[in-house]
Amino acid sequence: MAPPSRLGIWHTTTLQSATDHQQSIQTTTVAGQKRSIDESLPHIPGQPEEASNKRPATARPGINLSREPPKLSASTIQHAHGSVPTGGPSEYSQRRAMAATPTSTADPLLSLSHPIYALPKPLVANFASQGIKAIYPWQKRCLLGPGLLRGEKNLVYSAPTGGGKSLVADVLMLRRVLEDRDSKAVLVLPYVALVQEKVRWLRNIVSGISRGGDLGQTSPEGQKLWAPRADEDTVRVVGFFGGSTVRATWADFDIAVCTIEKANSLINTAVGDCSISKLKAVVLDECHMIDDGFRGYLLELLTTKLLCLGQEVQVVAMSATLTNIDLLKNWLQGHSYETHYRPVPIEEHLVYEGNVYPAATTASLLKTLTHLDARTQATQSSVLPMRTISPSDHKEFKDPVTNAVVALASETARAGYGVLVFSSSRAGCESDALLISRVLPALHEASPAVQEKRLDLLGDLRSLSSGIDPELEQTIPAGVAFHHAGLTTEERDLIAGAYDAGVLKVCVATCSLAAGINLPARRVILHNARMGRELVGPAMLRQMRGRAGRKGKDEVGETYLCCRQNDLEAVVDLMNAELPQISSCLISDKRRIQRALLEVIAIRLATGRESLDDYISKTMLAYTADPILIQEHVEESLADLQKMKFITVDDFSNFNATKLGKAIVASSLDPEDGTFIHQELRKALQAFVLDGEMHVLYNFTPIPDTSSVTVNWRVFWNEMQQLDESGLRVMTFLGLRPVMINKMLHGGTLKENTPEEKEVARRYYRFYLALQLRDLCNEVPIHRVAQKYDTPRGSVQTLAQMCQGFAAGMIKFCECMDWGAMAAALDHFSDRLKAGARSDLLALAKITFVKSRTARIFWDNGFKTVAAVANAGPNELLPVLMQAQPNKARLEARDEQKYKDKLLAKARIIADSANRLWRECSYRCLVVAQVCRAKLRKITEIEMRQEIEEE
Repeated sequence: MAPPSRLGIWHTTTLQSATDHQQSIQTTTVAGQKRSIDESLPHIPGQPEEASNKRPATARPGINLSREPPKLSASTIQHAHGSVPTGGPSEYSQRRAMAATPTSTADPLLSLSHPIYALPKPLVANFASQGIKAIYPWQKRCLLGPGLLRGEKNLVYSAPTGGGKSLVADVLMLRRVLEDRDSKAVLVLPYVALVQEKVRWLRNIVSGISRGGDLGQTSPEGQKLWAPRADEDTVRVVGFFGGSTVRATWADFDIAVCTIEKANSLINTAVGDCSISKLKAVVLDECHMIDDGFRGYLLELLTTKLLCLGQEVQVVAMSATLTNIDLLKNWLQGHSYETHYRPVPIEEHLVYEGNVYPAATTASLLKTLTHLDARTQATQSSVLPMRTISPSDHKEFKDPVTNAVVALASETARAGYGVLVFSSSRAGCESDALLISRVLPALHEASPAVQEKRLDLLGDLRSLSSGIDPELEQTIPAGVAFHHAGLTTEERDLIAGAYDAGVLKVCVATCSLAAGINLPARRVILHNARMGRELVGPAMLRQMRGRAGRKGKDEVGETYLCCRQNDLEAVVDLMNAELPQISSCLISDKRRIQRALLEVIAIRLATGRESLDDYISKTMLAYTADPILIQEHVEESLADLQKMKFITVDDFSNFNATKLGKAIVASSLDPEDGTFIHQELRKALQAFVLDGEMHVLYNFTPIPDTSSVTVNWRVFWNEMQQLDESGLRVMTFLGLRPVMINKMLHGGTLKENTPEEKEVARRYYRFYLALQLRDLCNEVPIHRVAQKYDTPRGSVQTLAQMCQGFAAGMIKFCECMDWGAMAAALDHFSDRLKAGARSDLLALAKITFVKSRTARIFWDNGFKTVAAVANAGPNELLPVLMQAQPNKARLEARDEQKYKDKLLAKARIIADSANRLWRECSYRCLVVAQVCRAKLRKITEIEMRQEIEEE
């Protein structure tokens, strides 16, 4: 009997039957010879007989028929009258008529080209090229609010997901940026994926826009002494996020798209060096996160600083889930607007025990249903379902929730629409995706165009340095994929792009996708309403359900929340719950108010008692908490900051940040983490282990949250056993004991009751992550590291990206503390961290697409310098790139040519990047040579003058 799947979803009996059938096909004999599997497969309609006999689509390279689980059939979905629609479009696929949105011909103010918006014609044309030819009436009313277009008033507004809320902020922000050649704007988003998506969008919108001629601006008087930059009159959009390789400064961008942490750091730097005067607009997206104690509270810190500046900075805050919008309006002293308009209406359903109920009309009845005896006929007839999902005979679908999810997803995909399925965990995502793929048509049943695109997607995934996930390899041929943080960024991007393009019909994701990336669908299905073990909150539920309905593709969106009997009452309460009101969380944890005070003192925005009181009065906290309680927390925090030696008080009662306090703010740490880092680095100064790499890597590893890091103590023990003498000295220096690791290996516990015990635990967890970082810096591929440490590939990649930002913070910390030697040592190694390679490959790793293992293969093939790559043509680089691919599947002639064409395009990009780097290097060398010649000439002149004077 075949072994069960690791996910436990294969029907054993059916699988055994399919295996037996497969063996019978392979052992069928003709004239005493075995027939191959290819010979026994039927002819595919629409293809030449000889082509079909060679290999069908499902038997193409990389798709192993013998590994595929057997196909299943989804349950039928019956309507209230008991019929199952057959032939023609189903009721589900009928598009309802809806009132047309007014056009710009009926209302001229709905056109962005109207003079009142004062947008350049090229900008309006760029909006039109992205599908925005007119705005909605609510957007018009919002933009025409008092003083908004002139930048005189702040704005906070709320609009449903998919209602077009981002456009309002884009228009206001671009107006501010285009008003003046030196104007800057900052756009704050909560997630890296959103930052990257917004950067791409804004670059398309501002493409070809000149900040000079289009707005009638004149250049400053006087002749310039040097040639202008090529991008001087353009709008430069730069993304700032953890792991980004961009080291842009305030002068290098016009619009900064940032994560919350990067935005706060950027504002601190600009206030500190007095360049903040150029800032004209700040946009806060997803501003409901302001009461998130983990990172959202930084939104309150950076906004309060802007309110204290005394200059005109227009703050625009928006969210889809705001309830007490008046609080933000009063805090920002601005205008507010609220709308519930959605261009695509949503029909909401609750699925329970195989029955589908319209959620909007039966919520109260369903709540009553949970308190009654479900066995009585009266109860059964009190609520009639609109549709019924038949039970399944398959063992995999005995759970009614899973059966409903698969049946609804299958119906959607077979009707030609996209569907998003939200699962509570990563394992749940993969399990649902595998089950759904088994009820959908096989690859060879799709159209030739779809087959080609799905095979291309599989090829792109295989060509990644991490290879292809085996579960994705099974699901993608059926048009199904999963999307969660366990995948690498490149995998998630490819899957999201394929789903958005219609290549994939079903995307199964964790709840974080609802807020992390914009992927709408005709139908959204929630497999329970949980994130892990806990129910999601009303705001997250609204985010997930808000993904239903694609503007321009659907006239209606549908959501189905599938729940269990035990969760019914809680789910009904959740569906009808009011969104929670936001409030300040600065004093719910003393570290937050301490960080708020330390930052404004360090950047000298508030140093005296009066200015600190003014700062506190401008926080949102001042609008939500008792003034006496606030004052008590402020006094206590100031005393704590003095005790920790972060600030001092002079004779005039002014507060000044110490060198340590400034270092903590410059490296974007909170006071508690700053204290830990300071202790670690001070200890390292006494005996820094430089004859190995572990000590440097340990100091580059972010401070872990011990509750979110899983340590495989067996792996930890094995890696410790293989450490060289240098690595063992680092462990001894840090106080990490092999006895403790052995104890944990045999079921012990790491105590974290006291502050001292917490610090010790942090060191063990941090060193474990540093071991992963060591492998990455020594050219071990991400997927190999993930396998070795039994952790998802996406988590390993996230660690590598976080370490890059954290390393930059550590270097700043050392510089502020005047630890120049330590800063130099860390800075030298940070390049290896970015390259994921040893020192000899650092120059090559600056070339686009040439990182880690690829760089090593270039080196081994003789391309050891940037100049060597620059002098090579794309055709010369092609064999090297083919050698660098992780999977070398045998391809058919047509597929092999397409594969080579893709790699050739990549080779051209590599060659162009190398040539650009070589030109920049040559230019720098030329400048240095000119400077040296000028200095030599000056020295010669001085010497000649001295000789003349002596004579």
